[in-house]
Amino acid sequence: MIFWLRLFLLGLIAIVFLLGYVLSAIALWFHMPEISRTYIALGIVAIGLFLTVTATVSKSHRVRLFGLAVIPLISTLYWWTGISPSNDRNWVPELAETLKAKQSGSIVVLKNVRNFTWRSETDFDAAWEDWTVDLEELESIDAALSHWGLHKIAHVLVSFGFTDGQHVVFSVEIRREEFEAFSELGGLFKQYELSLIAASEEDILYLRTNARTPKEDVYLYPIKVDAKARQELFLSYLRLANKLSEKPLWYNTITANCTTMIYRLVRGFSPDQHFDIRFLLPGGLPEYFAENDLLLWEPTVEDYRQKAAISAKAQAIQPGQSYSQIIRKE
Repeated sequence: MIFWLRLFLLGLIAIVFLLGYVLSAIALWFHMPEISRTYIALGIVAIGLFLTVTATVSKSHRVRLFGLAVIPLISTLYWWTGISPSNDRNWVPELAETLKAKQSGSIVVLKNVRNFTWRSETDFDAAWEDWTVDLEELESIDAALSHWGLHKIAHVLVSFGFTDGQHVVFSVEIRREEFEAFSELGGLFKQYELSLIAASEEDILYLRTNARTPKEDVYLYPIKVDAKARQELFLSYLRLANKLSEKPLWYNTITANCTTMIYRLVRGFSPDQHFDIRFLLPGGLPEYFAENDLLLWEPTVEDYRQKAAISAKAQAIQPGQSYSQIIRKE
């Protein structure tokens, strides 16, 4: 019995060590220069495998070998904790500026609202603007879900509408540098900073419905909340914006993405809000909205996704027409 228990514990320790080496190798892969990262990652896994296996099968030198095996892990952990996010990098143009907000009573000044004119994903006229809005005139919230592949995966944006027809869209995204492309795995290993964009619908929704290749399927869901909740959510975004402008944070594919950040913001003023798996798989959020009576119109299972679809409307827009009005036409 003691023999099998000892064998089980040794196996468990070996698995923990090997997992630590694999995670260390992945972290190094994403942060080392491309020319050397393959060799570094494979090297650390090889060292970990050798030390762990040797320590497991050895009797006379087991403790010493496990001690040697833990040194590279501690060194990697020390290096890892020292990697800090930054606002000062060579960002792609559409993420170059940081949103800031200043409030005086019900009046809010938003600095660095993105209002690009997009002809394609790489051909655009850049424009960063300062907008002034009145919280007393905030009359609507729409959740926009943008799909580009799998049904259960979507990017979530929140559009706030004001009585004068103005819309401010907030989008939590990765903040990419010029040389970076998105990687779900990299998003778990401090590959990207967290970015909060405020933009016009003519910019950030048009980019998805009309400018990108391939075009994305975008759905707009009008959310039923009272005036106080609308203002609280808007102010939560402003607090996050100011926080990120002073102290950047890392994006995380699971814990700090476009939907989990919305959940955190909502929890800030509605602590009884329960977590739902659809905050991790946002393609299912329309069902969540319907089940929790959060949609302004009375949907049925058969029609509410079709009713929310806006891409075809956006792609049929004519010069001089209002993008925000066209995508909301019945």
